[in-house]
Amino acid sequence: MTKPREKDMRSLLLIASALLAFAATMTFEAKDANAVVCARGVYRAGCAEPNAAVVVRKPVPVVRCTRVLLNGVYVKRCV
Repeated sequence: MTKPREKDMRSLLLIASALLAFAATMTFEAKDANAVVCARGVYRAGCAEPNAAVVVRKPVPVVRCTRVLLNGVYVKRCV
């Protein structure tokens, strides 16, 4: 005769654990609730909105090299 009590207790514990899990997920806040979300990665940055997505690469630094006459020898100097 203890079988119905075990079933009731098991279902009660299942419902309580489901409610606890739901309450735990509701305590966390979303960081970004905007329509446009941007993320910065190691190599590139990407933005996504409901209609499109954009990936932007970081610009490569410009290196300028010139040839300079130094003591009668042409030397390559990069700045």
